[in-house]
Amino acid sequence: MARAPRKRGGKAKKRGLSEEQIPVLICRDRTGRTTDGVMKKVNAKTISAVLKPLLEKDTMLCADGNPAYVKVAHDMDVPLRAINVSAGIRVIDKIFHVQNVNAYDSRLQTWMRRFNGVATKHLPNYLGWRRMLERLHNAPTPQVILLSALGRVQLQ
Repeated sequence: MARAPRKRGGKAKKRGLSEEQIPVLICRDRTGRTTDGVMKKVNAKTISAVLKPLLEKDTMLCADGNPAYVKVAHDMDVPLRAINVSAGIRVIDKIFHVQNVNAYDSRLQTWMRRFNGVATKHLPNYLGWRRMLERLHNAPTPQVILLSALGRVQLQ
């Protein structure tokens, strides 16, 4: 990596995206289906790589105000509703918002605090673990986990 490792836990020196933190793109639909992707950079190319297999042509992309989403939406030929939360805009046309993603992000961060930071190479595993917990409403049983690992049952 281009940056020196920092000790587990604690806080980054800078707020928001910086070289001290690893960006994760979180995607959720209205039914609660969730996916995420660990990215090296936040730009149109890396965002597009995560979103391309997910978005259908009739999908409406609702995202924060990052300009990379404009290029991604244009390249993938899907409509975009950009929500500028920092300008105080939370909802557009009473239906377009990013609160679903923000709430999931908050739950993810709260859950991950107990680990005092995780190694970057293990981050996708922790994200998968959290997705499983969300699908099972934080009450997984050992039987369901084992059966899903064996591919015998689909987690809803």
